[in-house]
Amino acid sequence: MAQTVRGFRDIMEPDAAAFAELEARCRALFRLYGYGEIRLPTVEQRELFVKSTGDTTDIVEKEMYAFEDAGGRMLALRPEGTPGVARAYIENGLPAKDLRQKLFYIGSMFRAERPQAGRYREFEQIGAEYIGNPDPSADAETMVLLAALLKSAGVKEIRLEINSIGCPQCRPAYKQALLDYLKANLDSLCDNCKKRVERNPLRALDCKTDGPKLAAGAPPMKYCPDCDAHFAQVREHLKNAPLAFNVNPNLVRGLDYYTRTVFEFRAAGIGSQDAIAAGGRYDTLIKSMGGPDVAAVGWAMGADRVLAAAASGERAAPKPEVFVAAADKTAAPKAFQILQFLRGEGLRADAAAFSQSLKSQMRAANKSGARFAAIIGEREAAEGTVTLKDLAPGGQEKTVSPREAADLARRQLQDGLKAS
Repeated sequence: MAQTVRGFRDIMEPDAAAFAELEARCRALFRLYGYGEIRLPTVEQRELFVKSTGDTTDIVEKEMYAFEDAGGRMLALRPEGTPGVARAYIENGLPAKDLRQKLFYIGSMFRAERPQAGRYREFEQIGAEYIGNPDPSADAETMVLLAALLKSAGVKEIRLEINSIGCPQCRPAYKQALLDYLKANLDSLCDNCKKRVERNPLRALDCKTDGPKLAAGAPPMKYCPDCDAHFAQVREHLKNAPLAFNVNPNLVRGLDYYTRTVFEFRAAGIGSQDAIAAGGRYDTLIKSMGGPDVAAVGWAMGADRVLAAAASGERAAPKPEVFVAAADKTAAPKAFQILQFLRGEGLRADAAAFSQSLKSQMRAANKSGARFAAIIGEREAAEGTVTLKDLAPGGQEKTVSPREAADLARRQLQDGLKAS
């Protein structure tokens, strides 16, 4: 029997509807904040992620789906969105139009992680990138937007943690102090961190195994005056938003391109791996890829994690509001016409096979959970009417025109929503 590949899955109703609703909510808020959508290719040059995400990151070393195509090119399924957005910004000449660009994306990412509850090798990521604004207000705005999205999605308990990891001017001195600290504690490092100590000591603080323990004794970050002022203003903007936050001096992001502000949103009720969204500033990435010297800040959130944090009870698949049935085969053409009319009126309408007996069709109507049945027999077909039957206990039926049937169904459905 054919089966899905390990780590991949089919998304069926009602979960598919939950994803679609989350995407719609996000798109509406993105538009409100002035973001335009970008649709990125699923396949990129492997080197794009090696040079941006970092050759010592878990993503590049262990998790990336990389392959050589028939033309001998090394390609990769995108493991994250930011490098692709940066490439598209440069390649499509956006700086010539306006250095300042606000872009969002929604799509599948791929990482060869160990499959576990709530984590898959193909996962949907929703992300935003604010390019061309070096001001601390841009950092704060991206976090405020993300908080609004999480609230809109129904995530009730969120915790924002922020930090600054400095810039290319002040970070070298810190990296050296951290390197000295890690070398003094080399025996306590996991095998991966031992390999990375010389190449990127910051990576040890992001280690899933030893990171928290190492961070507790690590030397504090010392900022240059510009970074110190930038981080102070970020905090001030968040207070004025207002958006509650905690400064976590041990927070670093596991990607090489981050500078200055980094942040994570955590949610209650989804286990120990409670980070559902994260991001930061990346002021040197676009220039390193051959673009202009332009600042940027952005974030990404995992749709699965957000939906898990927002879940309250069982999800229900959407039900039809009106179920159309033909009393006999001669009425089937008219029943089909009525079905399309009701949909055109904005009502969720469905039907079974009109060739079935009316009894079978009504059984399907009750099973579907529809509130109304629209029955068309020989008489209704000849007169251009519909018998609208309320399927609720004690419901009545009335023979009316299709327009009256649509209005009556809509009115009673709205009354039911108000009553609930």
